[in-house]
Amino acid sequence: MFARHKDKDKKKQTLRNNEYYDMQPVLDRLYQQSTEGKNFNELLDIITSKNNILLAYRNIKGNKGSRTSGVDKVNIEGIKATETNMLVDKIQKMFANYTPGRVKRVEIPKEDGSGKTRPLGIPTMSDRLFQQCILQVLEPICEAKFSDNSYGFRPNRSCENAVSKAMMCMQQKHMHFCVDIDIKGFFDNVNHGKLLKQMWTLGIQDKSLLCIISKILKSEIVMPNGDILKSDKGTPQGGIISPLLSNIVLNELDWWINKQWSLKEMKEVKPNIMKTGQRNRGNEYRRMRKQTTLKEMHIVRYADDFKIFTNDYPTALKIFTAVKLWLKDRLDLDISPEKSKITNLRKNYTVFLGFKLKLHKKGEKQVVKSNISDKARKKIIKTLVEQVKTIQRSKDVRADLWQYNSKVLGFHNFYQIATHGNLDFGAIAFIVSKSLNHKLRPKRSGTATGYVKDRYGESKQLRFVGETPIIPIGYVQHKNPMDKKKTINNFTAEGRAEIHKNLEHVNMAVLRYLMENVPTGKNVEFYTNRIALYSGQNGKCYITGQSLEIGNIHCHHKIPRNVKVDNSYSNLVLITIDSHRLLHATKAETIAEYTERLNPDKKQLARINKLRKILNLPNL
Repeated sequence: MFARHKDKDKKKQTLRNNEYYDMQPVLDRLYQQSTEGKNFNELLDIITSKNNILLAYRNIKGNKGSRTSGVDKVNIEGIKATETNMLVDKIQKMFANYTPGRVKRVEIPKEDGSGKTRPLGIPTMSDRLFQQCILQVLEPICEAKFSDNSYGFRPNRSCENAVSKAMMCMQQKHMHFCVDIDIKGFFDNVNHGKLLKQMWTLGIQDKSLLCIISKILKSEIVMPNGDILKSDKGTPQGGIISPLLSNIVLNELDWWINKQWSLKEMKEVKPNIMKTGQRNRGNEYRRMRKQTTLKEMHIVRYADDFKIFTNDYPTALKIFTAVKLWLKDRLDLDISPEKSKITNLRKNYTVFLGFKLKLHKKGEKQVVKSNISDKARKKIIKTLVEQVKTIQRSKDVRADLWQYNSKVLGFHNFYQIATHGNLDFGAIAFIVSKSLNHKLRPKRSGTATGYVKDRYGESKQLRFVGETPIIPIGYVQHKNPMDKKKTINNFTAEGRAEIHKNLEHVNMAVLRYLMENVPTGKNVEFYTNRIALYSGQNGKCYITGQSLEIGNIHCHHKIPRNVKVDNSYSNLVLITIDSHRLLHATKAETIAEYTERLNPDKKQLARINKLRKILNLPNL
C-alpha cells in the first residue's frame, strides 16, 4: 500500500529534472501532438538523445530500488562512476542492438499483513536505465490519451485522489452500489500481442520501439532456485516501464465504462445551453437520469484495483456480468470469483486502497464513513511493535526512535483522510502502547521542538525517551481527501504553474550551460549533481549568497579528492571563484586579499570556517 503512495516532493523533483535537462519542450510537444491524434513513428531519435539518457540517469539514481542489484550484481554504484559520454554511448548502443538482460525474481511479503508473498522482477541496472529512457518519452503521449478516472502510477495522482473520487461517487452522486472486480493474476497474464496493438492504437507506431518493448516483455526470468523461466505473457512487477504498460492495457476498460454514461451522446436529451454557449454538465446529467433509460455508472481505478459505482442492484449485476465478459473477450483476462462481488454500500463496507468505505444516514442524507481497513490496521500494529523491539535491542536508540517516529508520521499522513481515523489510531495506540511502555518506559517530561512540536505539541499523549520525543499514535487530525485538480498537468505550461514555483529564482541560461558543458573526465554522478546543486542552491553561492554566473562557478568537494573520491550531492557545494580561493588559502597575504574582496559577515564566515575545518585548515 505505502509503496503506491508517491511522495509529492519526488514528483516535483522529476518535473524539475525535465526542465534542467532541456527535455520539457520536447515532452510538451509530444503531449500536444498526442491530444491532436498524431501517430508517432520516429520516437527512437528522442529516446536515444543525450539529454534524455542523462535525464533518465538523474531520475533513477535516487530511487531506493537503484541500490538493489540485478543478476549481474551491479547497482547504481557501479554506474555512477562511469564517465558521462561513455554512459550515453553505452545506452545508445543498447538501443541499436538490444538484447535484454535476465530479470532476477524475488518474493516479497505482501503489504496487507497476510503473510503471503508476491513476485517482484529486478532487471539489471543497465536495463532499468534503458527502460527509464523509454518511459520518459512514452508518458506524455499516453497521458494525453488516459482517462481522468485512472489514478495509479501517473504523474500528479495519488491514492488520496482515488479515494476522494470514490467518496464523491458515493456521497455526491448517490451511487449506493459498488461493483468490485478482481482480475486474476493481472500482471502475470497481460497478453503481449493485445498490448502492442493497444500501443499502436494510442499512436505509438514506431515499429523499432515496439520490437524493443516486445523483447522487454519476453525477458528471461531467473527464479530464486536458479531455474530460467520464459514467458509469453505478463508485465513483470518491478520493471520501470511495467506500470505504464499496465495502464495502457486497462485504459481501454476506463473509456468503455465512461462511454456507457459520462461520454454518452445526448441524442435523447436537448442540451442545456448556457449564455456562454457551453453545456451545463450537471443539468445534462439530471436530464439523462430522468428522460433516458441509460444506466449511470462511474469507474475509479488505481492500477488493477478498480471499482464501478452505480445506483441500484439490477444495474450493478448487469455491469458485473458485462465487465467480466468484456475482460475475457477484449483482454483475455479472467476474474477471481471469490474476490469479485457487488456491495450495497448502505449495508456493508467496500475496501479500497487500505480504506473501508460505507454510507450511513445522517439526517436526510447518506454520508461516507471511512476507516482504516482491517488488514491495514493489523499491518500498522505489526510494523510498530516490531520497531519497538528493534529500539529495545538497539545500540543507537535515538536513531531507531526517529525511525519509529517516521513510520508513525507516514501512517498518519496516509490515513488522516479517513473520517474515523482518529478512532482507528486510538485502538492501534492502545495495543502498541502496551509494548512501548513495557519495553521503553517513556516519560511525560521533555521538550518537543520543530515539526513534532508544531504538529503534536498540543497532545497529552506525547512521551519522551531521554530527550527524544515519541510521536503519539492516537493523535491524528482529520484531513478532507482532495481529488486531482484538472488544471494540473506536467506537460503544459499552465498545468506546471501550480506544481512548483522555485524555478523563477534560477537562471535557466546558466543551468543550460552547466548541462551542455560536460566536465572533461568527470563521471556522470558529478555531472548530474552539479546541475542539481545549482537548483538546490537557487542559483546562489553557498557561502556568499551571490548569484552564480557563467565563468564564475566552482564546484567544491567538502572532503577533498586527494583524500577520498566522493562526488555525492552531500559532498559538493557550488561557490564563486573568489570564495573557493579563500576557502583553500593558506598564505596570510592571500587570505587578506580575498577576505577584503568578499568582506564576509558572521554567517558567511561561519560557513567558510566550517568547510575549512573539514580541509584541516585553521579558522579565519
